[in-house]
Amino acid sequence: MPATPPSSSGIVARVADDIASLPAAQWDACAGSANPFVSHAFLSAMEESGSVGPGTGWKSLPIIIEDAAGEIAACLPSYLKSHSQGEYIFDQQWAHAYENAGGQYYPKIQIAAPFSPVPGPRLLLREKSLAGPVLKAAEQLAENNGISSVHATFVSDDQLDHFREAGWMIRTDSQFHWRNDGYDSFDDFLAALSSRKRKAIRKERAKAQEEVDIIHLSGDEILPLHWDYFWEFYQDTGMRKWGQPYLTRDAFDLLHQKMGDRLLLIFAMQEGVPVAGALNVIGEDTLYGRYWGCTRNIPFLHFEICYYQAIDAAIARGLRTVEAGAQGSHKLARGYQPVPTWSAHFIVDPGFRTAIADYLERERQAVAADIEFLAEMGPFKKTG
Repeated sequence: MPATPPSSSGIVARVADDIASLPAAQWDACAGSANPFVSHAFLSAMEESGSVGPGTGWKSLPIIIEDAAGEIAACLPSYLKSHSQGEYIFDQQWAHAYENAGGQYYPKIQIAAPFSPVPGPRLLLREKSLAGPVLKAAEQLAENNGISSVHATFVSDDQLDHFREAGWMIRTDSQFHWRNDGYDSFDDFLAALSSRKRKAIRKERAKAQEEVDIIHLSGDEILPLHWDYFWEFYQDTGMRKWGQPYLTRDAFDLLHQKMGDRLLLIFAMQEGVPVAGALNVIGEDTLYGRYWGCTRNIPFLHFEICYYQAIDAAIARGLRTVEAGAQGSHKLARGYQPVPTWSAHFIVDPGFRTAIADYLERERQAVAADIEFLAEMGPFKKTG
C-alpha cells in the first residue's frame, strides 16, 4: 500500500513491509520496555516464524512516522486482516451485519499484538505529539484503499484519550487479573480470602500436586526438548479451542532466541517427564499467562499450573499483577478480579458507524454492571 498523504502539518507516514525489517532499537525506543508484546522481539518473531504472513490472514502493515533524521518517532503494530480470528475482541456480528447490508467488512486494519489478549500501548510513540497524526494516517490508509474499518484492541487505559480525541469509538470488555497487594508469600495472599475460599484453594493445590512435581524454567534453563514437550501441549489446546494453533513450532524457538529471559515455562512432571505446562511472559511489573496444555487429565492441575503457580512466581519476582488471558469466570474464585479492558474502532461508513456507536453504548452499560456484580462475588474478605 502507498504512503498516506501528508497531514496539514506536513507530517508524512508510510507503511513498511514488515516489522522485522525495521531497526529494532528504533522500534523499541517507541514501544518502551514495560510490555513485551509490542516489542520488536515478539512482533518480529511472529513474522519470521510464519505465524503472521502469507496464508494466515494476518499481513503486516506497520505504519510509521520518521523524524528529520530518518528514525522512527511513532509507529503502529498494524495488520491487514481477512478474518477476525486471534483477536479475542469479537466483531464477527459487525461483519455479518455490514455484509448483509451490502458492504464488505474484510479486509480490515487491526492494531494489535497478534494472538495476545494483553492490554498495552497500541500507539508506540517516541514523540507524544505524533499520536494524532499516526492515527490520522491509519484512517487515511483505510479511506484511500476501500478498507471498511480500523480496530485497536486491548488498548492501555492511559492511551484511550488519544483515540477519543481522534473520534474513535471505545468498546469495553473485561478480564480477570490478580493483584499483588504487597504479599510476601502465597499464604499472605490466602489470608486475604474468606475462610471457605482459602480452604478450597488449599485443597485444590494439594490435590493437583499429589501426582506431579512442579518446576519453573526460564532463560538458558529452557532447552529444545522442553519446547518439544510444550509444542505438544500447545497443539492439543489449540486444536480444541481454535481448530488449529495460531503459532508455528518455529515461533517458540524464535521467542526463546529473541527474549528467552522474559519467558517462564511452568511444567508438571511425572517420573521426570513433562505432562502439562504453561508459558508465561515476564513484563516489568506483570506476569502474563499465555498458553497451557497437557497430555494427562489430572484434577485441578490447570488451576495449579496457570493460576496458583503464576501467583507464586509473581510474588517471588515482586510483580504487581498476573494477567491470565481472556475470559474465564472460574478465575474469580481463585483470587483473580474482574477489570475492564478497552478497544478503539474507526468505521469508515457513516451509517454503519452510527449503528455501532449505538450498540457500544448499550454494551458498555452491560459490561460495567457485570464487572460490579462479579467483584461483589469475589473470594476476598468483606470489609466494613
